[in-house]
Amino acid sequence: MEKVKAKKHLGQHFLKDLSAAKRITELYQGPKKVLEIGPGMGVLTQYLRERTDLDLYLVEIDKESVAYLQHQYGYTDEKLFDADFLQMNLSERLNTEGDFGIIGNFPYNISSQIFFKVLDYRDQVKEVVGMVQKEVGVRLASKPGNKDYGILSVLLQAFYDIEYSFTVPPGAFDPPPKVDSGVIRLVRNMDKKLDCDYKKFKLVVKTAFNQRRKMLSNALKPVSAQQEFPYANKRAEQLDYLQFAEITRVLFPNQ
Repeated sequence: MEKVKAKKHLGQHFLKDLSAAKRITELYQGPKKVLEIGPGMGVLTQYLRERTDLDLYLVEIDKESVAYLQHQYGYTDEKLFDADFLQMNLSERLNTEGDFGIIGNFPYNISSQIFFKVLDYRDQVKEVVGMVQKEVGVRLASKPGNKDYGILSVLLQAFYDIEYSFTVPPGAFDPPPKVDSGVIRLVRNMDKKLDCDYKKFKLVVKTAFNQRRKMLSNALKPVSAQQEFPYANKRAEQLDYLQFAEITRVLFPNQ
């Protein structure tokens, strides 16, 4: 197999360790239709293409990478989107109202935004396998009571089972980043139910963590309107998603 050359653009460090690339692609066990974000020079793509159980789509914003993928693999506009993932209507571009998955070596500078977009499509995105900065991966998988636990931890764990799979050292990339990377896997858990309005839930979680050192009685003043609510003497990092949902139902009972 031809060794894929790597380059850096848009905050992305390209994986050159082919064994790590293969391991990442093997982690994905989700829906047949899968979208790879930021394939670059195709280091993950080459292994994903070998899997006959997958219907692979790609989205890449870098023009040089798009040209390379078109030339190397013969991709057309139907399967390779020359676009910004964060601006895409995923259902429309993938031509589906059904399930799909996401995989990729996510650019460090937009990884959090990628996961917020995943949440927007949570009823369709059944699995995500992504490589991110290690501290981001640790944060997403962190449980209540941990200093790494934050807004995205709560929001994602309300819908997904999250596993921090393995660490990838700087030397596996070209150019090497200054930090370790981590590979995480999110699997949609359809048994998880919020029983409250998601937008209000998100508002409560964000407001609570905006002042994470304060007790919720103070941190949630902007949305509580002096109402009493459960766990008011706790801090945001002490609560799981079910407890935040309980607070949301009390503060916004008719929504």
